[in-house]
Amino acid sequence: MKKVILFAVLGLMFTNYSMNAQCGSSKKHHVKSASYTKHQDIVDIAISSDVHTTLVAAVKAADLVNTLKGDGPFTVFAPTNLAFERLPSGTVENLLKPNNKSKLSEVLTYHVIPSQISAKQLVAAIQAAGGEFSMKTVQGTTLRATMKGGSVVLVDNSGNISKITATNLKGSNGFVHVIDAVVLP
Repeated sequence: MKKVILFAVLGLMFTNYSMNAQCGSSKKHHVKSASYTKHQDIVDIAISSDVHTTLVAAVKAADLVNTLKGDGPFTVFAPTNLAFERLPSGTVENLLKPNNKSKLSEVLTYHVIPSQISAKQLVAAIQAAGGEFSMKTVQGTTLRATMKGGSVVLVDNSGNISKITATNLKGSNGFVHVIDAVVLP
């Protein structure tokens, strides 16, 4: 019940926070375009970014393209190529193998929230929840958001942290927020 009320409040809340200061700026990541047509979805946004080629390859290998092109709504925390490179050696290659498709899908859907959450709404939710906001992922477990050093960070189930570095890349079916590390269920 608490989560339902919080999500209802999210739609109505407005804050005066500068999300570029708290979550980063899309310009740091060489995203080809920060403005998208109303017909571009979250997959199109990732495809148009030269720092998300590994994510796009993984989404294709997991057969999630059609799902993520669906109506949504979705919020995707999109790890950059560098974020994938920071995983232990061989991890990405192993996940991309056809026999690991279900594990890859699990990892990728852990980065997706089945609702639209703007950066401003995320900060408001963190504050309203007393400093830590839990979000249920499409994968089925929770991903936590909190503030650290003036930035919004995600905390996965193992306590690993990923900083949001660019926000509010708006597509027809949701938001994409860029993160600097892969979060794991």
